Amino acid sequence: MKQVLDLHLHSKYSRACSPKLTLFNIAKTCEVKGVDIVSTADFTHPSWFKEIQNNLVEIDHSGLYKLKDLSSKTKFILGTEVSLVYKDKGKTRRIHLVIHGPNIETVSQLNDKLGKRFNLRSDGRPILGISAPKFCEICFSISPDFIIYPAHIWTPWYSIFGSKSGFDSFSDCFEKYTNKIYAFETGLSSDPDMNSLVSSLDSLTLLSSSDAHSLDNISREATVMNFSGEPTFKKIYDNIKNHKNIISTIEFYPEEGMYHFDGHRNCSFSAAPQETKKLKGLCPVCRKPLVIGVLNRVEELANRKKIKKINNFQKTIELDKILAEILKVKSRQSVKVKKEYSRLINEFGSELFILFEADLKKITPPMLSEAIGRVRTGNLNIKPGFDGQYGEIKIFSK
Repeated sequence: MKQVLDLHLHSKYSRACSPKLTLFNIAKTCEVKGVDIVSTADFTHPSWFKEIQNNLVEIDHSGLYKLKDLSSKTKFILGTEVSLVYKDKGKTRRIHLVIHGPNIETVSQLNDKLGKRFNLRSDGRPILGISAPKFCEICFSISPDFIIYPAHIWTPWYSIFGSKSGFDSFSDCFEKYTNKIYAFETGLSSDPDMNSLVSSLDSLTLLSSSDAHSLDNISREATVMNFSGEPTFKKIYDNIKNHKNIISTIEFYPEEGMYHFDGHRNCSFSAAPQETKKLKGLCPVCRKPLVIGVLNRVEELANRKKIKKINNFQKTIELDKILAEILKVKSRQSVKVKKEYSRLINEFGSELFILFEADLKKITPPMLSEAIGRVRTGNLNIKPGFDGQYGEIKIFSK
């Protein structure tokens, strides 16, 4: 059984996130997008955890959940993201981790332990002043079945390999718990080919998720898994741990990610790694050090000269962004875009089906068919993102 999983997103209780991110809305959006299993997100937040307890029911002791009112077929896995900020080896580390728990009872125990030491109400993605090994120790002392892995591993400010506050290896970060970390998340600014340049990642399961802060961005990245029979938490755990049954990942074009190139947003300056080296890492506008982006950091840690070709991933652009360009409107939220989007969903069933599987000959108008064809083949014009600014993608030239 093929299932699409989006394992990392946020709720309405996370900073800079949409108030529309409720469990009901997330479930309904997943049906439209084509996502089968989605993270609850933010289970450490007390108010959100109450909503999880009140609105979800476990599916046949599987460790997966559904809405109690049975209004959606979407399945939920308990998940959250935490921000660890701490001193290590004379450097301030800022690491984001994704965590999945096997059931509500186990997650409740973790929340109780963390709540005695930290303010979990301040943010859906709480800031915890402890190290990655210490956090792992807390989780695994409650249950060995917690799934823990680093989020968006290359972004400069809050990631395991980030240029501003990260490490150079998993073992430096997780120490004695390294062998209990089975996966990593690519993040929007890198793709599997880029990650393949670092051989130490070969033994880990590569996961992609949306890290959505709004409903629109659900499924912009995702992981497609295969299951024998109905999916369960244990089967997801087994797939991740044993590096198996991962059919493919759905990827952003990494150039569109906010940290692909080096640069300074305030100076409107960006640079590829080769240019940054010529500039000795300094911004030519303000003469201060550039924010080193994902592509540069990957090249720094790469121990392969050539990409170890990975065939099981597909890059895409969200359907409403494609429609906005075709309809010549600035916002993907426009009435024109929403109307056309609804028509397509009613006709084809889900966004991911339209983007990857629908017969181009059956997609109308012809310009939309042409656009989706170009997105599938990568025939695009992209100005890379940098320093927290998304890249600009154009499907058609003027």
